[in-house]
Amino acid sequence: MAETILITGGCGFIGTNFVRHMLEKYDYHIINLDKLTYAGNLENLEDVAGDSRYTFVRGDIASPADLEGVFGRPVDIIVNFAAESHVDRSIMDPDTFIKTNINGTFNLLEMARKKGIKRFVQISTDEVYGSLGKTGAFREDTPLSPNSPYSASKTSADILAMAYFKTYGMPVIVTRCSNNYGPYQFPEKLIPLIITNALADMELPVYGDGLNVRDWIHVKDHCAAIDLVVHKGEDGNTYNIGASNERANIEIVKLVLEILGKPESLIRYVKDRPGHDRRYAIDSGKITEKLGYKPGVDFSDGMRETVEWYVKNKGWWERIRTGAYLDYYEKMYGNR
Repeated sequence: MAETILITGGCGFIGTNFVRHMLEKYDYHIINLDKLTYAGNLENLEDVAGDSRYTFVRGDIASPADLEGVFGRPVDIIVNFAAESHVDRSIMDPDTFIKTNINGTFNLLEMARKKGIKRFVQISTDEVYGSLGKTGAFREDTPLSPNSPYSASKTSADILAMAYFKTYGMPVIVTRCSNNYGPYQFPEKLIPLIITNALADMELPVYGDGLNVRDWIHVKDHCAAIDLVVHKGEDGNTYNIGASNERANIEIVKLVLEILGKPESLIRYVKDRPGHDRRYAIDSGKITEKLGYKPGVDFSDGMRETVEWYVKNKGWWERIRTGAYLDYYEKMYGNR
């Protein structure tokens, strides 16, 4: 009988791509548990909904009752993507981030401990390390120094997960990845925001001087790395995942405009957000050496493919950019 993998947050950006990756490559039974908040979209996986190996369950990891319902069937492996993940929203509403990212992870760890699962992979972020200077890169032993409610909540979840390994001997692994890009990303994040605004001939809001640097990885490479961790990772370890593609935000914006043939006059610099980390960079040496990870998507090719996906899937993002999203957008950028 095929093993069962519980993927939480499987209707979000990275979760969606990971569900697809696992169904394409393996014969596992996939349970996708998702609360379907604003960033969770069932439409992302409608073409696999009829697959007998796939089960969707609407539920919240912050609700023990919801988890009891899911664990009424055997679960072998858990990959926890479920999280509130946007820094700007964490500044406006930190309470939600504490409930989901900390309390939710605790509930999931407790249920996993009681059920004796074989592996628990906690999906985290390079933002837990804080901000870098002009040189260097985050290693797994870099001290944790979060600077936003979002990154602080993810740091707390990471530490809690590792405490379950050390205290209870639970088979826990933590992964920390750099900024992802690719298909199905909600348009509040930089790349899809810039693409969709440019396609609509709207202004492109850029924080501060636009020189904040991020290390970019295609979501397909991230999913391949998590796959390696699930099958070959060592319990009690943390693995950094990156692709060594450091770019300033303004470079990304100008690249999108170049691909789309849009003018740079669309760019509008806005007031920087509080506590905005200046630079992130990931050292992926450990996962490369220990598990054989190697990113396969060239950044230029990946960006062009991503822009093309949003061009071809205009209906997908137009349905999202309505109502509550527009209210949020106005609140974030309207008066800056």
